Amino acid sequence: MSESKLDQWITGMKGMNLPNRLTLMRIVLVPVYLCLLWFSDFKMGMRIAAFLVFGIASLTDLFDGKIARKYHLVTNFGKFMDPIADKLLTHTAFIMFVALGQLNVLYGIIFIAREFIVSGLRLVAVEQGKVIAAGMSGKVKTVLQMALVLLLTLNIPGNVFSILTTVIGAAAAIMTLYSMIEYVMKNRSVLTESK
Repeated sequence: MSESKLDQWITGMKGMNLPNRLTLMRIVLVPVYLCLLWFSDFKMGMRIAAFLVFGIASLTDLFDGKIARKYHLVTNFGKFMDPIADKLLTHTAFIMFVALGQLNVLYGIIFIAREFIVSGLRLVAVEQGKVIAAGMSGKVKTVLQMALVLLLTLNIPGNVFSILTTVIGAAAAIMTLYSMIEYVMKNRSVLTESK
């Protein structure tokens, strides 16, 4: 008797390595984080819970890649799902903050547009047999964006916190733009090369 689709899926999950489980955990935590944020009504308890969920999800992002590389557990599933999980985590948060009126719409557009452009560039590069490695500006951009999400999640009242959030938001937007321009300029040959 052949296995049902559900049985096959459960068997596949049991055989999944730790980095891939961490990636899936990050994806599962995204709707949990968003629900806590949406129903918080700016209550500090719910905001702290959302902050902790986002923090845990961010830690899975930090550890899954390190574990995969250190123990040679890199898989095609991980290569495919890890960047998707990252984008789901940060960019759904940005969309939510725009909806809640906490984030400048222009910043949200910059953050999301950069990912479309860089992802598109990478796809074209792959077709040509090239790999575009992540640059330092991209890593700095990610750190600033994560810091911004955490600050917006807590949303602590007061001038100092408000100024800090404004500064980090502007820095994240500027670094995101810079990173996008750098990727395009360094890899413009990918766009001009014909088959």
